[in-house]
Amino acid sequence: MVGDSAIMGTKIIPSRSILGFKNPIRVFGVPPIPNPNFSFATNKATLRAMAAMQVGAENTENASKLKSLKGSLGIDAVSEEELKEKGFLGLRKTKLVCTIGPACSSLDDLEDLALGGMNVARLNMCHNSREWHQDVIRKIKKLNEEKGFCVSVMIDTEGSQIHVVDHGAPSSIKAEEGSVWNFTAQKFEGLRPLTVQAHFQGFSEGINIGDEVVIDGGMATFEVIEKIGNDLRCKCTDPGLLLPRAKLSFWRDGKVVGGNNELPTLSAKDWADIEFGISEGVDFVAVSFVKDAEAIKQLKSYLSTKSSDSIKTLAKIESLESLRKLEEIVEACDGIMIARGDLGVEIPLAQIPTVQEKITYVCRQLNKPVIVASQLLESMVEYPTPTRAEVADVSEAVRQYADALMLSGESAIGLYGQKALDVLRTASSCMEQSSRAENRQTSLHQLTLGVSLPDKIAEQICNCAVEMGIYLHPRISKFPYHHYFQQAL
Repeated sequence: MVGDSAIMGTKIIPSRSILGFKNPIRVFGVPPIPNPNFSFATNKATLRAMAAMQVGAENTENASKLKSLKGSLGIDAVSEEELKEKGFLGLRKTKLVCTIGPACSSLDDLEDLALGGMNVARLNMCHNSREWHQDVIRKIKKLNEEKGFCVSVMIDTEGSQIHVVDHGAPSSIKAEEGSVWNFTAQKFEGLRPLTVQAHFQGFSEGINIGDEVVIDGGMATFEVIEKIGNDLRCKCTDPGLLLPRAKLSFWRDGKVVGGNNELPTLSAKDWADIEFGISEGVDFVAVSFVKDAEAIKQLKSYLSTKSSDSIKTLAKIESLESLRKLEEIVEACDGIMIARGDLGVEIPLAQIPTVQEKITYVCRQLNKPVIVASQLLESMVEYPTPTRAEVADVSEAVRQYADALMLSGESAIGLYGQKALDVLRTASSCMEQSSRAENRQTSLHQLTLGVSLPDKIAEQICNCAVEMGIYLHPRISKFPYHHYFQQAL
């Protein structure tokens, strides 16, 4: 393991051959931390590392093995040449979140995603049964324990939002133009053609004839032609697919109407799901449709009394209310998820790019991680290659210094989840290198954290050291104490 004073290496002699490496593996990394992310089990001790490097991996055979090593041990592995040239700046910083669904819930599929760079597995509590989620969580923990991965688990609460609960079909169904559908909150079993069941009893309150019903932000659109009690009869004006538990919103004169202002941020079902997450030892809880900081503070207080482990709380920004109180929400939570799909229902689509940039900037100023989510590679649900615009969208999120990127339907129900993850990994790595080359880091105004004069002086010295490392990086490797700068960065 590397010490504080020099970039050195030590030999690890494994009790069994790891991916065909018969010779001892030389490991490089930063000093071990209290809660280490990675470990190597050997016949003498358990050593922990942040990164690994195989000496002499420049030939074709060893380079191939090194690529396999990256996934099988759950670490970022680099060659000796890369380490000398780039130091630890050569490792990918953007984390990758994958939503787990029917298309990738088997043990083999989860292992493939982990090998491909998945850092966090997201479970959407809107879908599937409690037993299904439990099975997936235990598979991930098994991979972490037995294969040496370090994949975290996130549960995403349903939130107090109107949903389509059931439309009588086992999967998605097509709404044809001109067809008339009945939206009801009545409970029913079995198949009812042209009928969908809403999650909330009062879903139609305040809705008038002529209003539009929009499914999943535009997947399909209906016009309300009649109100019968609490039910709505609607005519399909824009045909499309209705997925199980698709989200509903109502529009009038180009603006969202209705809403869930009277509903709590965390419903009774959400609290039950959180209890389940605590019992299963998840790492993150993402809270949907956050209106203000109060719900986040309440949840964090509750988690601190119920769990000895540190479960982090993420707030999803996906409504006008959350945008109005953005800074207080960011300050209260442990991280932010920009849920662009639902946010695009609440604000004009043309504003999404600038709002995303603003949220990312606020998170960086307040030192909170931010995840960019929703429709990053939507076309890859059905097609093996993304559009050029989607790749540009991914790269722009990385250019804005988003901490993580998230796949939703692309991995959960898509036909090419593994390929979508590969696109995220390669695009983010390429953009990171480009951003460093352009020294874009200096464009960020540094928020002053120090209060006392000595703290402010120390902070300015650190900021200057970072700028030195950025501007002098191509030449700094020749400096006798260059490793200090690399570790600081």
